[in-house]
Amino acid sequence: MQRIALLSDTHNYLEPKMLKYFDSCDQIWHAGDIGTVSIMDELAKIKPVVAVYGNIDGGDVRNVYPKNQHFMCEQVKVFITHIGGYPKRYSLDALNEIKRERPQLFICGHSHILKVMFDQEFKLLHINPGAAGVHGFHKVKTMVRFTIDADKIKDLEVIELGARA
Repeated sequence: MQRIALLSDTHNYLEPKMLKYFDSCDQIWHAGDIGTVSIMDELAKIKPVVAVYGNIDGGDVRNVYPKNQHFMCEQVKVFITHIGGYPKRYSLDALNEIKRERPQLFICGHSHILKVMFDQEFKLLHINPGAAGVHGFHKVKTMVRFTIDADKIKDLEVIELGARA
């Protein structure tokens, strides 16, 4: 069983309120627009991290983190990218990866809009955790926590971290 903390769009800002939510987690996943590698270095001091770069990330981040991550967590096939869209409106790149890899869990960021929905066509759970940083048009900073237990994704929580200042 793995408990996951999921972030996106920190834009080089780590909300101090989020740190307590990592205590019960096994891993921290970041769906891009990190800011700088130092943000991930800070997170890696807390828990193991998995991340992808986003469109605002420079060469320092892109040299460490890939555009796409495909991996197994427990018995769930996971695909993480930054610009992915959502069911019926996937980006072309994400759609091609979904068709080829057939993940059960698809995670992206970019839109700053928190969204959790099941895609009936591809039989996958789509999660966009919204934005945890202070840059962008979102009004509330958000993150998501969930558990992967064997082949089940469960105990999903949306965590509001306060207003975007």
